[in-house]
Amino acid sequence: MPEFVTSQGLLLLTAVLGYLLGSIPFGVLVTKAMGLGDLRQIGSGNIGATNVLRTGNKGAALATLLLDGGKGAVAVLLARWLVAEDAAQIAGFAAFIGHLYPVWLGFRGGKGVATFLGLFLALDWRIGVLLCLTWLATAVIGRYSSVAALVAAASAGAWILWLTDGSLLVLALILTVLVYARHWSNLHRLKAGTEPKIGQKKA
Repeated sequence: MPEFVTSQGLLLLTAVLGYLLGSIPFGVLVTKAMGLGDLRQIGSGNIGATNVLRTGNKGAALATLLLDGGKGAVAVLLARWLVAEDAAQIAGFAAFIGHLYPVWLGFRGGKGVATFLGLFLALDWRIGVLLCLTWLATAVIGRYSSVAALVAAASAGAWILWLTDGSLLVLALILTVLVYARHWSNLHRLKAGTEPKIGQKKA
């Protein structure tokens, strides 16, 4: 964990602002703006880029991916710039929670993968790049977005222990547990052989 040097009140404010930023449902906004319908009624109903891709619009999926990743990165970078490193981790965590449980959508959000990658790119670009490469390699080999997400999340601790002093480890472990919890239904579908592959419409 980082050394906590920021007052509790300021950390709380950072968390609230990070949550509000993370809770912006870019997938819903992008698909609506592009006339693709209500994303929550498409495919799995998830608000992330993988489900946006099921609309058949790759541009919308890419925009959602970048925006969802970007809000995690922006939360971290702003908190680091305006406050301190401890606030940066708090902001990244709060943005992740905001994406998973957005107040605007009745706390029914996405699975957090893009935001997970984005906040780690901002916290330590080396870890972020390795996580992105892990996701990409697994996705190319297996063609399952869920498996790629789970493998990338599980690898975070190893990358952190290899390249850093371990100050990001607690955050990574908490986020990894949340990623797995949000993918619980995917794990059941993978076991049953019914999990759709990347770009495949969910039956």
